[in-house]
Amino acid sequence: MKKVSINTEYVRLQDLLKLAGAVSTGGEAKVSVQSGETAVNGAVCTQRGKKLRPGDTVSFRGQEYTVEYADQ
Repeated sequence: MKKVSINTEYVRLQDLLKLAGAVSTGGEAKVSVQSGETAVNGAVCTQRGKKLRPGDTVSFRGQEYTVEYADQ
């Protein structure tokens, strides 16, 4: 599981995918999320603007990413 650190209260799903390096562009993130390729905390999520907070887990293309605050 890859940890993704943030300095803000939350990060949007499409931005997390870019930040983690899972996609190379925002357009790729948009299409991937809207086509149902992502799961948030075990449930398929098609909302690219879904707010993710520390402790949330995202599954995408066989990888898992978890959100944490940068100061941890």
